[in-house]
Amino acid sequence: MRFWAAAKAEAGTAEEPYEAATLAEALAAVHERHADRPRLLQVLGHCSFLVDGEQVGARDRAEVPLTEGGTVEVLPPFAGG
Repeated sequence: MRFWAAAKAEAGTAEEPYEAATLAEALAAVHERHADRPRLLQVLGHCSFLVDGEQVGARDRAEVPLTEGGTVEVLPPFAGG
């Protein structure tokens, strides 16, 4: 899992491994591991996600499968125009 911008700052790391079958499971694990970082959990609520380079969009996170060795990109909203 790769954290970008504010998510990276709040997680205190750019990347961390995940063991999950779905995006929902991976995010639940992040919430568990970082329960002591409420600001990160708040930022995650506003993030977009790419799974293996594909936008997740509004899909149910529990319906988004993850592949072994795949990549989840955690993208906070970006300012600018």
